[in-house]
Amino acid sequence: MPDDAAAARAAAEEASAFSHAPVVPDATAAYGDHPDQVIDFYVPRPGRGPGAAPASPLVVVLHGGAWRAAHDRRHVTPFADHLARRGFAVACVEYRRGGTPRVPAGGAGPAPGTGPVLPAGRWPDTFDDVAAALDALPALARAALPRADLRRTVLTGHSAGGHLALWAAARHVLPADAPWRTDEPAPLRGVVALAPIADLAVATRLNVCGDASVQLLGGHGAFAERRPYADPALLLPTGIATTLVQGRADRVVPQAVAESYADAAADAGEAVGLTLLEDTGHFPLIDPAAGACAVVAEEIARLAR
Repeated sequence: MPDDAAAARAAAEEASAFSHAPVVPDATAAYGDHPDQVIDFYVPRPGRGPGAAPASPLVVVLHGGAWRAAHDRRHVTPFADHLARRGFAVACVEYRRGGTPRVPAGGAGPAPGTGPVLPAGRWPDTFDDVAAALDALPALARAALPRADLRRTVLTGHSAGGHLALWAAARHVLPADAPWRTDEPAPLRGVVALAPIADLAVATRLNVCGDASVQLLGGHGAFAERRPYADPALLLPTGIATTLVQGRADRVVPQAVAESYADAAADAGEAVGLTLLEDTGHFPLIDPAAGACAVVAEEIARLAR
């Protein structure tokens, strides 16, 4: 496809994904004192999908946006609601990101790439928050989602959130001195990472999201030292079932990033699923109006069984 046509299609996909109004959660709980240390909960809607059963699988969602403050969880709430309407219990995690601007209440925030260019991530705060949220989640979910079956928890994330999902599932293989390391694997049925920034070195080489991977780790001077603590491609094997869903036409996080992670997993002796969607860019994976979003829901359901 010519570049101008590909760019037009990518713009249309992005506009569609960000055309949905934010969906108010059924409950919100804090896992810390900072305003961004919260989890939104969506109760499974009855009568459809796995939620028709007495207990529903729990899907934990980590949003993307290049780890930057301009992009908060509100842009992914229609996706969370889509999963709840398919019968899943859903926990949508917020976490501290780079920069300080906050979107006015009631807005979904700008689409990634349309707001001000801010530093990506906070070291170590972004990782502190994801670890703390996952540790606090079982107790919070039992209170907010009494129908959730925590034994069937699937972790998913989009773009930068896909990176964080893969990282969170690999905490038990972090270096021994990592403050986030756990003694045992996370109690997950699996991970479904959506167009994830899954290999920070490849993402840096391709300048994904404007040097965001380097900024996440604190800059070029810290990148090599901190990468073993933060790069999912170096934290393998995890022993946790993992599937990557990637659009072949993704102009934000190219297919090569996901393929590099899958190759690293294979080299470590672990089979990672890689679902490549034709004629699909970055944003349809979280757009309830797109067919790709239905594929994502099916991948989650497969692991949640």
